[in-house]
Amino acid sequence: MSTALFVSPHLDDVAFSCGGTLAALKAKGWTVALVTVFTRSVPEPKGFALQCQTSKGLGPEVDYMALRRDEDRAFADCMGVDHVVWGDLEEAPHRGYASPEALFQPPRPDDVIEAKVAKCLRPVLWELKPDRVFVPQALGSHVDHVQVVRAMKGLGIPANQVLYYRDTPYAVRQPKAWPDAAVPQGLCPLAVDITEHLPKKVEGCVRYGTQLGFQFGGVDGLARTLTAFHRMEAQARGQTGAAEVFLTEGVS
Repeated sequence: MSTALFVSPHLDDVAFSCGGTLAALKAKGWTVALVTVFTRSVPEPKGFALQCQTSKGLGPEVDYMALRRDEDRAFADCMGVDHVVWGDLEEAPHRGYASPEALFQPPRPDDVIEAKVAKCLRPVLWELKPDRVFVPQALGSHVDHVQVVRAMKGLGIPANQVLYYRDTPYAVRQPKAWPDAAVPQGLCPLAVDITEHLPKKVEGCVRYGTQLGFQFGGVDGLARTLTAFHRMEAQARGQTGAAEVFLTEGVS
């Protein structure tokens, strides 16, 4: 049986970006694994880190990341994910990135998280030996996404097994954004037809309730945004229906 490993910087990136492909592979009988890198709970968050949860109506007494892990588990249950792994690393606001603007600047010189990301992912790759690995392009340049895609370079994954997904909703907001420099040059776009699986993707994404208002304006906005975006992705590549698009060396 073939295995697909989906690598998510945060607890929702894979769902929003390539949840339709995840659903399609699961329907074909693949074993599906989801590893999320930055999921550590941080007691008594301060400053911008605290603002990230209070701006969503969650008080300082709430363990924000525990709540988000619960959402991720609900997504995994909905989609039939076979393996869920949560990395014990802190998100950028807990690593000295002290404003929304700082999240989209180049990594700080004192941010040594890349090596820790690689250490987090290496045993997962060793255990699962996946046939396909889905990783972000880091569209939008969120520093956590950048650190993940850069960490992937040294893990020895055969190039023809890697598919780089279009980080959503950044790809919606910045349709002309370029992948991070760590994404290899000369890759080809691959459009995966998710028409049949788009409703399942939306159903799964709804589980991330803490993020829907902030990212999409609510459940209805989520459905409208993803439906329109994936139809545009298909149309731009001469296809009908809905598609998720990846960069790859030659995966079919």
